[in-house]
Amino acid sequence: MSRKRTEAAAAPRASRPTKPPRAAARRGAPATRASKSARAGGARARARPAAAAREHGLPAATLFAALGDATRLRLLHRLGAGEALSIARLSDQAKITRQAITKHLRVLEGAGLLQATRVGRERFWLLERARLDEAQRALARISEQWDEALARLKDLVEEPG
Repeated sequence: MSRKRTEAAAAPRASRPTKPPRAAARRGAPATRASKSARAGGARARARPAAAAREHGLPAATLFAALGDATRLRLLHRLGAGEALSIARLSDQAKITRQAITKHLRVLEGAGLLQATRVGRERFWLLERARLDEAQRALARISEQWDEALARLKDLVEEPG
């Protein structure tokens, strides 16, 4: 060990240099960390309900991001029968916890794919078919664009020259 290091280790604790105070404390703010929810305005951020999703015209990216998970697709498949299901019914045969299922349901609700209705202490989840139709229309538009691009490419490649 170097001499400098051993001297610092042997020095009394009071004479050791301390870390500089946190930036927040230097500005006069409390040195404690605020939680994310406190920084975001105090209330816990919630997913948007389906009605708000339609009203604000959420982009297709939000919809496809929600559909990009196998667990969420299984939940949508179960809800596709048409009847509203509670979290207890949805988690019957699931290999994940109810809390995990609830998180997935909230993501789907935020994308406008589900609507939740509270009855007593339970929430019942219902599939929003209009939002799935919107996804189908978006995929059809993308498919048409690809077909047109491929046709232009084919014409370019096969053009006599």
